[in-house]
Amino acid sequence: MMVQDATGDVSVTLADLRPGQKGQVIRLPDEAIGTNLAALGLVKGAVVALGRKAPLGDPRIYSLLGYQLSLREAEARLVAIKIC
Repeated sequence: MMVQDATGDVSVTLADLRPGQKGQVIRLPDEAIGTNLAALGLVKGAVVALGRKAPLGDPRIYSLLGYQLSLREAEARLVAIKIC
């Protein structure tokens, strides 16, 4: 899902990445889940790549900061990124 912010920049969510694509985190949710994701390294400016998906598409394995993180699609939809 593409989102346009007040400055006109277009962003997508982490769940929109295709295997091998990279994105830079630009926004996390304000809820507690945002704090938890930030503690795992998903902070503004972090570059994240989608490594692979489970056979049925959920969860997904993301690579960032030298490690791999598994997230469900619902959680990944909360993280706004810009494709890089």
